[in-house]
Amino acid sequence: MRIQAALVETLGGPFTLRDVDIEEPRPDEILVRIAAAGICHTDLGTRQVWPRLPMVFGHEGAGVVEAVGDAVTTVAPGDHVCLSYRSCGACGQCAAGYRSYCEAGIGALNAAGARPDGSTGLSRDGAPVFGNFFGQSSFATYALAHESNTVKLPAGFPAVLAAPLGCGVQTGAGTVLNVLRPRPGETLAVFGAGGVGLSAVMAAVAEGCSVVAVEPVASRRAVARELGAAAVIDPAAVDDVAAAVRDATDGGAHCAVDTTGRSAVVSQAVGALRQRGTLALVGIGERAEFDVMTVLTKGVSIRGVIEGDAVPSEFIPRLIELHGQGRLPVERLITEFPFADIEAAARAASSGEVIKPVLTFG
Repeated sequence: MRIQAALVETLGGPFTLRDVDIEEPRPDEILVRIAAAGICHTDLGTRQVWPRLPMVFGHEGAGVVEAVGDAVTTVAPGDHVCLSYRSCGACGQCAAGYRSYCEAGIGALNAAGARPDGSTGLSRDGAPVFGNFFGQSSFATYALAHESNTVKLPAGFPAVLAAPLGCGVQTGAGTVLNVLRPRPGETLAVFGAGGVGLSAVMAAVAEGCSVVAVEPVASRRAVARELGAAAVIDPAAVDDVAAAVRDATDGGAHCAVDTTGRSAVVSQAVGALRQRGTLALVGIGERAEFDVMTVLTKGVSIRGVIEGDAVPSEFIPRLIELHGQGRLPVERLITEFPFADIEAAARAASSGEVIKPVLTFG
């Protein structure tokens, strides 16, 4: 079938709309007509280094099931769905309930640019087009997905709100609700108030916690305040960010989330914690340095987190329930862009002009 997809054709190049062909779903696959797709910084960062081109990114898709393979039992044509990351369901981590740490997940199933057998399901003029990003590649009018990363939505839930739940909101909220699990009245410091960080803010406020958001962009600090943060800090306006957080949290935060992946910010987050505090690292980065004696003497725990330790089929319905209760107002983060304006949306996200761009498909 002929579809339209946003291709990255050169390393670090722009998203360019092209006509491509997509295969019929294999027995274990689901063909989804995409109605909305969130743009995540993972999409933007990965296109700068991705070696297999041309490539279709996109991993926060939502839409309607068009067709299913013979082995698919969890969804049917006509179902409205949200797409997330893919997992095998059979390895030790999946069996233990930690699907985001699937032993095949990061490589073969989510970040190979192809199916495990090397095929892609996408082509242009007979030449392969790489895809299968997070088991979906949803920067396209249609995407091939799988049972492990396809979650049926309740009737009437908007695709524009559903799309960010598949990664960014799931990561931020899941880090708070599934990993840190602060008790009511405890304090959380969030470093970076983008889509992931503000999702963490919303989840912590919903749990009755006091939140401090550290963010250089004034408009994002304002949104953090509106979402219930007790205090916001401009890191450029203080001499010592860690000390400013400790002052705002009566001696240090019980827990912290770093969404930046930057060494200096990770060090600040460690210093902002109180005794036996916990830091969750969710931002993509390379190396970080921090004071070992601070970690030792405070008994600080540092925990890496992928996708909020969430199992999509279980956690996305929980997020939708929180939204229905008014405790997770995801719409406050979203700016809509037509699919044709994907490159403009990407620029707006990179500059900090918008928090969570969501592409809409007519």
